[in-house]
Amino acid sequence: SHTSDMDSSKVKVKIEDEGPIVSTRIRVGRNVEGFGLSPGITKQQRIDLEKMMEKAFGTLEGPLAGKYFPLLGMDSATKQQLIDDHFLFMEGDKNLQLAGMERDWPEGRGIFHNAAKEFLVWVNEEDQLRIISMQKGGNVNEVFERLAKGIAAIEKSVASSAGKKFQLHPKYGYLHSCPSNLGTGMRASVHVHLPGWVKAGRNFLKARCEQLGLQPRGSRGESGGDTGDLFDISNKHRLGYSEVELVTKMIEGVNALIKEDKELQASFPVVKSEASLVKKHLSPE
Repeated sequence: SHTSDMDSSKVKVKIEDEGPIVSTRIRVGRNVEGFGLSPGITKQQRIDLEKMMEKAFGTLEGPLAGKYFPLLGMDSATKQQLIDDHFLFMEGDKNLQLAGMERDWPEGRGIFHNAAKEFLVWVNEEDQLRIISMQKGGNVNEVFERLAKGIAAIEKSVASSAGKKFQLHPKYGYLHSCPSNLGTGMRASVHVHLPGWVKAGRNFLKARCEQLGLQPRGSRGESGGDTGDLFDISNKHRLGYSEVELVTKMIEGVNALIKEDKELQASFPVVKSEASLVKKHLSPE
């Protein structure tokens, strides 16, 4: 069975050296019972879900309070601002198109963000809800705490106003359009400079991340290509672990990578020792 745990106070570790970290982002997906997942959702369900979410966003208070921006009828100035903020999701994703997730674009879709632009919700993209908490720097604990509060507030509002819950399976956790997100649907990540690991070789970084239960990407995401020494490092797993366990594992892993990166920087350009850091951690395979 899958166990969910969004109690941020249970995360007992933190990033030890925030210097190399540019930003932190944690996202989850959520889908509401009674509405189809994106590949099968009807046009009317999508519109009804958007209306329900607009009402829910209106109940958010304090630091979570903000504004909802529907894609339908969005003016060019608002669109450009959301692009500049890197908030806007666009049509044209081949995978989503093949799965039928971009039908009736852009109707029923939109973006909510709070005043500080650190809490976002995408409505009717790949999942009905993609809930995101992010900020500059490496305070992962603060980002997780904001995410947990935001999810709880949205869940409470949807339950009280519409009598609906999130789709949750006892074995597979939170249900998502993509099977890779089953379980927590959580991706906790930091953008971090790792020049030492670049010198060691990207394959070594990839292998080390595998040992730590992490996934390295370029900072532009899954298909963004080479971005120098700036990497997006996130938890690899979604299912079989609680959210607290995944955030803890990410923090511990990033701490290890940063520590080892400094040692690697000091040991290059010439590494003569057979007991070098890379060789100590990794087999030739």
